[in-house]
Amino acid sequence: MAPIDSDDNTTAGKDEELRAGRRRAARYVVPVAVMGVAAATIGLVPALADSGDPDLPKVTAEQLIEKIAESDVEQLSGTVKISTDLGLPDLGGLESGLMSGMSGGPGSGGDEDGSAADPSAKLTELVSGTHTLRVAADGPDRQKLSLLENAAEYSLIHDGKDVWGYDSKSNEVYHATTSGSAEQPEKEVPATPKDFADQALKAVDDTTSVTVDGTAQVAGRDAYRLVIKPKQDGSTVGAVSVAVDAETGMPLKFTLTPSSGGAAVVDAGFTKVSFAKPDASAFDFTPPKGAKITEAGEAPEHGREAEGGLAEEMDGLKEMDGLKGTDGLKGTDGPKVIGEGWNSIATFDTGGQGLPTASAGGDLGGFLGSFGDQVKGDFGSGTVFKTRLVNALITDDGKVYAGAVTKDALVKAADAAQ
Repeated sequence: MAPIDSDDNTTAGKDEELRAGRRRAARYVVPVAVMGVAAATIGLVPALADSGDPDLPKVTAEQLIEKIAESDVEQLSGTVKISTDLGLPDLGGLESGLMSGMSGGPGSGGDEDGSAADPSAKLTELVSGTHTLRVAADGPDRQKLSLLENAAEYSLIHDGKDVWGYDSKSNEVYHATTSGSAEQPEKEVPATPKDFADQALKAVDDTTSVTVDGTAQVAGRDAYRLVIKPKQDGSTVGAVSVAVDAETGMPLKFTLTPSSGGAAVVDAGFTKVSFAKPDASAFDFTPPKGAKITEAGEAPEHGREAEGGLAEEMDGLKEMDGLKGTDGLKGTDGPKVIGEGWNSIATFDTGGQGLPTASAGGDLGGFLGSFGDQVKGDFGSGTVFKTRLVNALITDDGKVYAGAVTKDALVKAADAAQ
């Protein structure tokens, strides 16, 4: 991996230190929740300064990455605001069902009997709009995330081996245990700036420019701004900005801006934060009397009603670079990744199952086609579906090309594959 760009020259002797720092940075995430599926496209994330330019000692990009890696924050509480603008078409709520259906969980939309408290469905609401979260963490075994809604609240609590999801609107409870077994792997839900920074740092390689761009104040705390940019043309990512707490090294705020310009695609940051130990009662949960309780793997009708006492005794965001989950599709080959760095494109063959045409697919074919751009090339013809971050080309003969790249990059990749 080549040295990253910085304000100072980087010697070759620091290469190994940088690689070690990035690996440690990827391990030192403070998890706020350990299960469920958030939006599949929320992988990097979000915003610049609140206000002010504090006078802080100068640091290099390498030193700031190392500071993130060495951060040992395990206790915190605060409020996080997340805004997402992927530029999805208005489908009258249909897009929420499509996104939740991708998770494959019992409450993911693929099962009409799914629990309203299943985090694999509930947390996909973060894919669009602006949301306020309350978060708390006390080490690796105790975390809480609450999604605040109009006159309602959804909470995801991890306390020891137990994980509870509670939806106050429906009065439903979802319960799982973190055994760490193959049947029930422990997963993390990106929800805080730290979670998103971990994803961004994984993208740092010799195709990336990383610099320190001044200072900022976030949630009343002094911070440095770390800016990550692709060196390659063709990516839909313009820049990722990470505000890093000057004292603790904890990422406080992030912004992902698209190469096409305009508002941030995703913006997530603390509006309030404290690094004091949260009160132990913050992680207590007793299912309310009369609440419908669903155990992981059960449909709600096979759950049980809460009797008032603590009831007797989930899954997560797939890493984009892993691209797991498509191998089980009938008639498809496993996904392959072509290209490198920010221009990586995932591709797989559905076995000839392209989109239905308007003539062959009737209303459905016309409906799907209306949301995409028709393209042609050496590969033949197909449809490109676009968001402000992730685009996908589905050819008429059933091949799929997807990535955080432009439409032209997808067509070029399809042509080169012929």
